[in-house]
Amino acid sequence: MNWIPVYALLLLVSTLITYFSALLIHQEQHRIKRKVYLIFSLVSNFSILFFFKYFNFINDSVYDLLSQLNIRWEVSNLQILLPVGISFYTFQAVGYSIDVYRRDLKPESHLGIYALFVSFFPQLVAGPIERASNLLPQFRQKFDFDYNRAVQGLKLMLWGFFMKLVVADRLSIYVDAVYNNVDQHEGTTLLIATLFFTVQIYGDFAGYSYIAIGSAKVMGFNLMTNFNHPYFSKSIAEFWSRWHISLSTWFRDYVYISLGGNRVSFRRWQFNLLITFLVSGIWHGANWTFLIWGTLHGTFMIASNLSKKYFPKALWSKISVNSNWYSGLQILTTVLLVAFTWILFRANNVSDAFFIISKIFTTANAPFLGDGRSYMVYAVLAILFLFTVEYIREYHPEFELFENRKVQVRYFSYTALIVLILLFGVFDGGQFIYFQF
Repeated sequence: MNWIPVYALLLLVSTLITYFSALLIHQEQHRIKRKVYLIFSLVSNFSILFFFKYFNFINDSVYDLLSQLNIRWEVSNLQILLPVGISFYTFQAVGYSIDVYRRDLKPESHLGIYALFVSFFPQLVAGPIERASNLLPQFRQKFDFDYNRAVQGLKLMLWGFFMKLVVADRLSIYVDAVYNNVDQHEGTTLLIATLFFTVQIYGDFAGYSYIAIGSAKVMGFNLMTNFNHPYFSKSIAEFWSRWHISLSTWFRDYVYISLGGNRVSFRRWQFNLLITFLVSGIWHGANWTFLIWGTLHGTFMIASNLSKKYFPKALWSKISVNSNWYSGLQILTTVLLVAFTWILFRANNVSDAFFIISKIFTTANAPFLGDGRSYMVYAVLAILFLFTVEYIREYHPEFELFENRKVQVRYFSYTALIVLILLFGVFDGGQFIYFQF
């Protein structure tokens, strides 16, 4: 509404359509009619999403294609802004409709409570994409103030602010300068910017998730975990079980399983994986870069499954048994593969992405820092601090300072983190990256 007040009606329309569709689906016993109501809900919601998010992209793509065939295409692009959070609340509302259709959930009869589920403000604009089975029952509970719960929520928010302000927004200065002027940079600088973006997008999005989950917890509500130290994953499959968990499980439950999941032939199973990741890429944005990004992740998953199917299992078991170096190699390989795909995610267009890739693999020189050496030091120190904490939480949670038994240690940790945020945080940075999706 701050941008365009009438956009609030989109949220209202999505809420009303899914609310009444769910009631009709639940009351109807005839299978065909139930499916008609579900299809109406899906088509209505996805049509709104398509119109605002993909119309101009498809229109431009059709224009480019027909131009190659010397055919005139005179449909003008629409002068519209993408409503903030539309992909998130649309998927949340659609998931509710599907759950009711599958008889996994009874519909919410109270319109106000259901509307609160769709528009719950901590996670409305960038997730986590909540499940009705988790959130709706909480809206009927009475929450008295709980000191311990509030402290836990504030600690999550504090860590989220550190990830966003000190890590993500500081790295974005370098990343934006390089990625928005790729033709002025060489391979090493582009490689550093890519590695920085790998950390930036994690700090940005996970930081938002911690803030959303923490603020909800202060009020008494429990949102689902959205990130679980994804850069310690040993495979792409494990990465997607740790990264943007609410979205990956949404695609698993409503797309992948609907296609048959892995309960089909091996070829069909790989096809289901590829389609799921293609849809995931399209969800992230109206650009060919996101489509290729999703395809790459699907391809990596298929390659992993093929290696498990055709390579001798005995060979892998001998290598991996009690082998720390092998686990480290798996983590490094996974991070590098993910970082490679982030090039497509961050690049402004496909040609920029291919240019960056070619430069990284063909040119190498000392990066030009100019007057930015101190900035680079701060950025590297922020990254080291972030992943030191992540490492402790992943492998040695008993040393977690925020949860230390001694109150002096805990309060010192809170104070130190606040000071770091105030001293090194970037407070004039841009919005959260996932607001654009």
